[in-house]
Amino acid sequence: MKNGRPDAGSATTELVLILPALVLMLWFLVFCGRMTDARLSIEDVAHQAARAGSQQRTASAAASHARTTAASALSEAGITCRPFTIETRGSVQPGGILTATVTCRVDLHDLALLRVPTSLTLKADSTAPVDIYRGATGSAEARGGKSP
Repeated sequence: MKNGRPDAGSATTELVLILPALVLMLWFLVFCGRMTDARLSIEDVAHQAARAGSQQRTASAAASHARTTAASALSEAGITCRPFTIETRGSVQPGGILTATVTCRVDLHDLALLRVPTSLTLKADSTAPVDIYRGATGSAEARGGKSP
């Protein structure tokens, strides 16, 4: 009891005791925010890949264009995948539907003090319709033999 105050210095002691818990909670919030951002970004990448693939004329061109678009979108989003895979399925014929599935393994080594996995696999699907009127040139043959 110094200076007649029995609790002198207790605030400092309480802060020292609670500080590790506060730091741990902060790291957990960072982890949750990063995972939410990464999941939303992967969903957006899948959407962009499906849309880009649905604009191609052949299945191989659709797969190639979807992969190129997804890689570019991941780079722009600042996401590094190890490894990164994309699968396209469906039809690229007018009126068809093309689905793109993006799988990305994200490293979490910088959050190791939280005892979370060192990496997490994120997967997203997106479907895009193929335009029914694509390829119509205005000729009667392209419209199915009907004249205007």
